[in-house]
Amino acid sequence: MSLATHRMPERPIDSFKAYDVRGRLGIDLDEDVAYRIGRAFAQLRGAREVIVGRDSRESSPALSAALIRGLAEGGANVRDLGLAGTEEMYFATAHFAADGGIEVTASHNPIDYNGMKLVGQGAAPLDPETEFADLAALARSGQFDRPDRIGQVTTFFEARSAYARAVVDFIDIAALRPMKILVNAGNGTAGPTFDAIAGELQRRGAPLEFIRINHDPDSSFPNGIPNPLLPENQPMTAEAVLAHGADLGVAWDGDFDRCFFFDAEGRFIPGEYVVGLLATAFLEKHPGEKIVHDPRVVLNTRAIIGEAGGVAVQARTGHAFVKRAMRQNGAIYGGEMSAHHYFRDFHFADSGMVPWLLVAELLSRKGVSLSQLLSQAIAAYPSSGEMNFRLQDPDAAIARVLERFADQAVSRDDTDGISLEFTDWRFNLRRSNTEPVVRLNVESAGNEQLVRDRAAEIGALLTGE
Repeated sequence: MSLATHRMPERPIDSFKAYDVRGRLGIDLDEDVAYRIGRAFAQLRGAREVIVGRDSRESSPALSAALIRGLAEGGANVRDLGLAGTEEMYFATAHFAADGGIEVTASHNPIDYNGMKLVGQGAAPLDPETEFADLAALARSGQFDRPDRIGQVTTFFEARSAYARAVVDFIDIAALRPMKILVNAGNGTAGPTFDAIAGELQRRGAPLEFIRINHDPDSSFPNGIPNPLLPENQPMTAEAVLAHGADLGVAWDGDFDRCFFFDAEGRFIPGEYVVGLLATAFLEKHPGEKIVHDPRVVLNTRAIIGEAGGVAVQARTGHAFVKRAMRQNGAIYGGEMSAHHYFRDFHFADSGMVPWLLVAELLSRKGVSLSQLLSQAIAAYPSSGEMNFRLQDPDAAIARVLERFADQAVSRDDTDGISLEFTDWRFNLRRSNTEPVVRLNVESAGNEQLVRDRAAEIGALLTGE
């Protein structure tokens, strides 16, 4: 594609979702789409410099090359991180004052998918209703302006060392006690980046020992797509923790912007309790700060924030909404039960590397195991975990639930889906943006049987059984 052919035929593109790009290879997403996105991003943002990274999928190098060509032919200089995690792109975009950044990744989606995550200056998300919608419209139309220059493309591997230093700066090395940590990169993108962080920790004298499994990137994903949230993917990490006698287990998804925890007994830790854990880590050092959380499971998080003297702020589910709430409130930390964790001092971006470091420091300071630290919270606020229901008529199903419970609720909140709260339990119902699926979370104050009973009752109402 040359500079002269700046008018392209209009093309339907179905890979633009609510605030990122995601689609099936060769159907919704290909090199032509990637090129169009690059041209549109450069034009709409007037970008002079853009950071680009990519994950370990087989299709990512070709899509990244087409994207970079579009950016350069749109007039933007490109600093190419090569194989790098989404958070490395976020960091480099903000730290090096670029005009925007794009990561080519499908994260945890099936192997025949790929996608892109896009941010503007300071790693701020594109506004879904304006900036991202305009980008989609321009990419589809192919009506690109003729730029006054062709951008230059340079590799930018040195950004990783600055990133590793920034991540390790989150913790006090002197507070760490000797600890054995098992890490599972899932043959995704995390391995080389983790090694850079481990090297920085070693240089600073951290007394941490690491056991690595599935560490090398492998586009064939011999152990399955890295998504530790799926129950079937958790035994591999759990068994390795036990086999190696590790104090802590950590596993990442494909682009490692999410991390998942296992205690020394190999038990998977649900994400909602990790939000409370990280809130504790921050509020013990910075009392009175604001913490942003999503509305799906909140009882434990709100209790911890209140007891620690913090201020809880609720935001809609999704990175664009959590980051917006954090920026508006100056919040030090934001967390979602889906294992996305966001940090003010990481340019309000999410990271899958900062959380495990904070947890290691917190365990060291308290001198306890992860299971000891969390057992009280899990008993005090049991939850169902997110339950997904594929339904023919989601609206009718939700109406049946509301007819049964709405009049009994102490309060109702429609921040994201419908949350009904009662004296000793609550639930949240959310519709999927992309498929006929309703997602249910139920939690209570200290009554696990009540959670099971209410989850079963609401599930029966949703399915009409």
